[in-house]
Amino acid sequence: MTAPDPRPPDPRPLVGEPVSLDLLNTRWVQDGAPRDLLTDTTGLAVWLASTGLDARFPADAATLDHVHEAREALAAAVDAPGDPRGAARVDAVLGHGRIRATLTAEGPGEEAEFADPAWGPAWTAARDYLDLLRRAPDRIRACAHEACVLHFFDTSRNGTRRWCSMAACGNRAKASRHYARSRDT
Repeated sequence: MTAPDPRPPDPRPLVGEPVSLDLLNTRWVQDGAPRDLLTDTTGLAVWLASTGLDARFPADAATLDHVHEAREALAAAVDAPGDPRGAARVDAVLGHGRIRATLTAEGPGEEAEFADPAWGPAWTAARDYLDLLRRAPDRIRACAHEACVLHFFDTSRNGTRRWCSMAACGNRAKASRHYARSRDT
């Protein structure tokens, strides 16, 4: 019999995005009120577990501070692409780690290295953002619902996804349009 997980469940409405966007999604709006998963190290532990980073990095106060710094840097870069201030903030986070080339039994590889392991999750999120920019920068999106602050990477075939979730924000938008049409008639 396995012991129950001591961490609370992840309360966020959208999980599973690439780690950089998942970090941005640690802030959301629920019932009109802003929420933040990263108010303490317990929330950090939940986020680290949801991204698979919990096995490599501690959920301590230093890591939480660095993750906050990365989240603000990523928000600046994502919300204002091309703004050099956002890019400089992401670069500052990236300055705390590096990639070391390796040769393993499986072949060539890469290993992230940090002078201070507490920077690991923050650096990983910033590095992931660079990967998304290389892959498809036009697919990094903010939810189209005016009351939503979530971000996602559009993996739809035709690249026209507008909502963080069709079941939540997309449905609310459709219901609003329906209500407006029925009120006008």
